[in-house]
Amino acid sequence: MNQKTIHYQCFKTDISKIKLPKNFTFPFYYEPHQLAEIATSELQEYLESQTDFNHNFGLDSSKTDLPVGKMFGVLVVKNKENKIGYLAAFSGKLADKSLPIKFVPPVFNMRTEGSFYIKGELEIDKINNQLSILENSEHYLALKGLVNKINKEITDDLEYQRKKMKLAKSERKIRKKKALSTFSEIEFKVLTKQLEQESFNNQFFYKELQEYYISKTKKSSKELISIEQKITALKEERREKSNYLQQTLFSKYAFLNKQKELKNLLDIFNDPSIKPPAGSGECSAPKLLQYAFANDLKPITMAEFWWGISPNSAIRKHKNYYAACQSRCKPILTHMLNGLEMDDNLLLENLAEKQTLETIYEDNVMIVVNKPSEFLSVPGKEIKDSVYTRIKEKYPDATGPIIVHRLDMSTSGILLLTKTKEANKTLQSQFINRTIKKRYIALLDGNLTEEKGTIKLPLRVDLDDRPRQLVDFEFGKNAETKWEIIKRENGKTRVYFYPITGRTHQLRVHAAHKNGLNSPIIGDDLYGKKTSRLHLHAEFIEFFHPTTNEKMNFSVAPEF
Repeated sequence: MNQKTIHYQCFKTDISKIKLPKNFTFPFYYEPHQLAEIATSELQEYLESQTDFNHNFGLDSSKTDLPVGKMFGVLVVKNKENKIGYLAAFSGKLADKSLPIKFVPPVFNMRTEGSFYIKGELEIDKINNQLSILENSEHYLALKGLVNKINKEITDDLEYQRKKMKLAKSERKIRKKKALSTFSEIEFKVLTKQLEQESFNNQFFYKELQEYYISKTKKSSKELISIEQKITALKEERREKSNYLQQTLFSKYAFLNKQKELKNLLDIFNDPSIKPPAGSGECSAPKLLQYAFANDLKPITMAEFWWGISPNSAIRKHKNYYAACQSRCKPILTHMLNGLEMDDNLLLENLAEKQTLETIYEDNVMIVVNKPSEFLSVPGKEIKDSVYTRIKEKYPDATGPIIVHRLDMSTSGILLLTKTKEANKTLQSQFINRTIKKRYIALLDGNLTEEKGTIKLPLRVDLDDRPRQLVDFEFGKNAETKWEIIKRENGKTRVYFYPITGRTHQLRVHAAHKNGLNSPIIGDDLYGKKTSRLHLHAEFIEFFHPTTNEKMNFSVAPEF
């Protein structure tokens, strides 16, 4: 085998009867081709028994070092001899920083011995050490403490003197006012001069006191300022070196496409106000395509999967397939895949086009519908067909927002709509005040051991991979869900969900997260495994009618 294609791997499995895909995989939403599944299976067999590297994925309880799951990828390729094989890669770095021959190399290895990056890091480390010595020296800390203490005493004393001067001024005004009616003109003039002199004396004393304090703190303050100027200069030098190192690194990460066109991260993320996200170019997909294009291997199909325990914030299931991320990979892969015939972007397919919107209640101010799965509540960026657009078309004279609340596109079930602005405001206030009762039915992938409970996991959007949500106890918004089992069935569990809050993807994340129920909803293409549909349905709702104030409730059984 040519040394340049040493990472090319032949299939152990007989693939001679498998038909090649017509187009390359659309990496941001896909179902793995059979060839990618076989390559994945062979790579996973290797991971289960390998001794080439040391990394704790959290699957072996005997290992005590920090467990970190990792994304892996496979790329099925055709070589110059028209033979089909595959490449393998991992995202980021392994714990032992090794580069096993099983995997393609990084696009740019910043940690090559003697590289500019390592030299730059050493320079920054040297500055950090200097800063640490200065900022933690006993002399600096004592000097800082002394100056702060003296400044506090001075501030307090000057404030006390100002209050005394203000009080003395008030007393002079009173004395002057009394004298106006009791003193003779000559006596009044004498008193006025006396009061003016007292005022002058007080002001002079205050200025003298200020000058005294300035002279008292001058020496220690001057020494402190000198040290802090050195600290500021070192921090500025560190910032400049860090920025230069980062920009140089971005320029070194250069990516090929089918036409052998080369673009680095600065070219790809061409907005000077936006830095490429951390880790750009280190994901498995760019590594795989880079190696293929550099070695004249034709990409056929690809897939990425998670291996190991899930992070604390995101949801990653061991061995599950995942799409390429949006923030880091999409701009890079848009360049790298230019010229390749790809599968259609199914995210742009309007699955609701042939579906009807069932009305289960209607009067002169409101409508209750049963929204099908894969049907938008409101228009999207690409797909405009939605519950809102259909109702607006049917009732062109409806006022106000029409939509009272939303369901995820993939979630089916009961949705409230209004024909008037006033009705909408009334119903929305019930949602805001949490007086509306809602119940969802979901089918989970797993057997739950408990019968019921409450999940409290705060959520925020994953800025690197929208629309996914993350669990974040620092910046996330409060999210609470009550749940109870309906029944267990063939390794799956049917449950009721009672959302107390209404965060985006709340039920999906609370079901799938390892600190939630750790059992994704069947068909969840973001947090579990894709099937024909998401098995989540808004089954019941209870509220007060917006004009009659009559208590109303509706229930629609799911179609799963």
